Order: sequence, then C-alpha cells, then structure tokens
Amino acid sequence: MFKYLICINPLGLMYGSAGAFLSPENLVGRSGAKFPPEAATLSGLFFSVNQVQKLWDKKQLSNDLSVAGPFWSKTNNPEYFYVPIPWTKIIAEDESSEWEFKNKKWHCENSELTPDYQWQTINYWNYSAERIRSNGYAEKVPWNFVSVLHPHLKNDERCTLKNEDDTKGGLFLEYSVQLDSEYCLVYLSTQALPNGWYRFGGENHIVEINSFELPDNSPILELLRQPIKDKFALITPGIWGSNRISHRQPQDNSFPETMQMLTDKPVPYRYRSQGTLGRGRYAVPAGSVYVLKEPINKPWWEWDEKWFPNEGYSLKKVGCGLCLPVEIQGVN
Repeated sequence: MFKYLICINPLGLMYGSAGAFLSPENLVGRSGAKFPPEAATLSGLFFSVNQVQKLWDKKQLSNDLSVAGPFWSKTNNPEYFYVPIPWTKIIAEDESSEWEFKNKKWHCENSELTPDYQWQTINYWNYSAERIRSNGYAEKVPWNFVSVLHPHLKNDERCTLKNEDDTKGGLFLEYSVQLDSEYCLVYLSTQALPNGWYRFGGENHIVEINSFELPDNSPILELLRQPIKDKFALITPGIWGSNRISHRQPQDNSFPETMQMLTDKPVPYRYRSQGTLGRGRYAVPAGSVYVLKEPINKPWWEWDEKWFPNEGYSLKKVGCGLCLPVEIQGVN
C-alpha cells in the first residue's frame, strides 16, 4: 500500500505540454496542453535520482516502487488533497445535480447542467454533490497556462546557443504552467524521495520536493483500503488493452463485465520507459464511473496484476486506473 505523499512545489514555471500526442501544432497550441505530469514522470525521477545517488538496489526499487497521481492540494494541508470529481456528480457555482439509475438506465434531473468544478477534497469523497458544493469542498484548478518565448541556453553557461554551434539555436516558444504559490502537486508513493530540489516535468524546470509519511490510521489510507464492489470511480486515468488497441476496461476474463459507464472522451497518455518515449495511448479519463455485473470485493491495491498492461513493467506501478468506491442512487 502507498505510504508517502510526494509534494511538489514549482520554483517558477513548470512545463505544460509533455505527454500528449506530439505534432508541430501541439507544441505551441492549447490542443496539446497537458498538466499536471503523469505519475510515470515521478517514477522516472526516482530512477534518475537512484542512478546518481545509489539510494536503493536498482532491482528492488523496480519491484517495490509504485506511484499514483496526479493530484494537488493546499501547501499547508497536503494530506487532504484534491481528486477528480466522479462524473455522477455535477457541481456548478449555484446548483448541483447527480446521475442515478432508473430502470437500469442513467437518469439525471438536470443533465444539461454544466459543471464549473472538476476537483474535490478526498476526505469528503462520499458526500453528495450538493453537500460538496454548499460547503465549498470543490475547487477549480489552481494553475494557468502561460506562453513563454525564450532562447536555448548552454548547459554550463547562461549564454544563448548560436546557430553556428551546429546544434539547436535561436528562440523557441514554450507552453508553460504557472501554479498558484499556495498550492502544490501531490502523488502517492510506496517510497520516499529525499527532500530537495529536482528538475521535473520537462524543459529543466526546477521544483522543490518534500516527502511526507502517512500514518497507518490515515483516513486517506483507510479510504484506499475499502474494497471495490460493483461500483467505482477512477481518480487517475485508466489504460487498458495493448499498445495497439485501447479498451475501456481490463481485458482479462476474470474482470467482471461492465454493465454501465459514465465517462467522457478518451485522453491522450504517453510515458517514457527505458529512455524512450513510448507510443501514444488513449486512456479512460479520471472521474469515469463504472457499474459492474459482479462485485470485485478487493481494493484497487489487491487487483490482479494481469488486469493491467505490462510493457516492460506493469502500468499498475504508475497508478493506472486507481479508483475508489462510489454510491449511486438506484444501484444496490
């Protein structure tokens, strides 16, 4: 089970375009914007740090390390971090609504309501949409995208690379992210990363990382230990199938059949493995709700490894499809 929170505070801007399907248009356009970095980025940082500092046995780290995210929180209260709101709850500024089951079909009294909030604190996970809205437990993202035009610099000098260097030269446009100083990014992890400053997320931006150990009786861990029965919502993207075909659920026969889903269009997912950027994949977005034909009766942590894609290493180790149980009116 996860034991630590990894909190990341940007020291300036962060990179905001990594991970999506890359094209010349996406490098400078909002269509390719992607933030926060996936858990795979943090996993890669662990191995990069270990390569230099030799903190863990390489094979043991590969076996033991699991991370999940991304989430975010207020800097002074990282334990109660924000997770994606399940699609069954629609929370706007002045009203809310919820999807329910009627005659085995999805029904919502106000399905035309457009949500203004996409994130809620994890400690109020099981609260109704109206209770979350009226108590201010939902939030909008605390970051903005900023276009920055700047030159390539030499690695060892604050000097611009010149065209005659026969390398990269001139200016480039970076689609950066500015995170509110009162907030930080949060990831769950089985290992602690030494506190300090690191390059994280692309384009050599510097962040401050602090690791916090969660007490065994933490309400967050108790929530993650709850068994998943026949209803759950993803709090991280779910990647199923192979690197050629994406699916909406694990393809192993032992995974129960999905009766109903509430989801949005797939999101691009890309990660770096063994120094190479893997083929772009599509993921089921966080917040998607599943209703299964049979209960699983196990927390996500105990799900069968063969339900997850294994491309060099299991995607369960980067928190693929981390989920929590949900209540849906009309479903027993």
